[in-house]
Amino acid sequence: MESDFEKYAVLAGELGAKDAIIINVRDIVFDPRTYLKCMYGCSTWGKSWICPSAPGALKPWEAKDVLSRYKKALIIHTHDKDSSQRISFAIESKAFVDGYYFAFSMSDCGLCEECSFPHGEPCRFPRKARPAMQAMGIDVFATAKRQGFPIKTLADENQKENWYSLVMLE
Repeated sequence: MESDFEKYAVLAGELGAKDAIIINVRDIVFDPRTYLKCMYGCSTWGKSWICPSAPGALKPWEAKDVLSRYKKALIIHTHDKDSSQRISFAIESKAFVDGYYFAFSMSDCGLCEECSFPHGEPCRFPRKARPAMQAMGIDVFATAKRQGFPIKTLADENQKENWYSLVMLE
């Protein structure tokens, strides 16, 4: 099974990821304090269908139980949000058609310039929109660092960004 999942890391690289590796789900760091950072630090709180503030969204402490049922995940490293989301969703889709019907990606959403949520309209891309890792209670910094990936808070707007996505595989 491990070698079968490695093909998704290779595919992520072919799709433009800087790095992508298979990890054990037990190496994902969950921390419910991500909810505080979403609620009090994110400019899209209450303005997005993939936000933990959206009706019916899992709270981080609920998501941990659900996500902990997986055994493996692919962590994808890019330098921009759009490619991170595009690659992670492509991997989820490929894994699904390969028979891993519970494959699930998490990446910051950038499908729309402005989300339809604040206007009381349904999501324009409900089949593609996925929550960000932090919205699901994952400490992205600790998880990336645990794998040796570069990540640090942005000190200025000229600093190179590191974006991470996860694809849960089972």
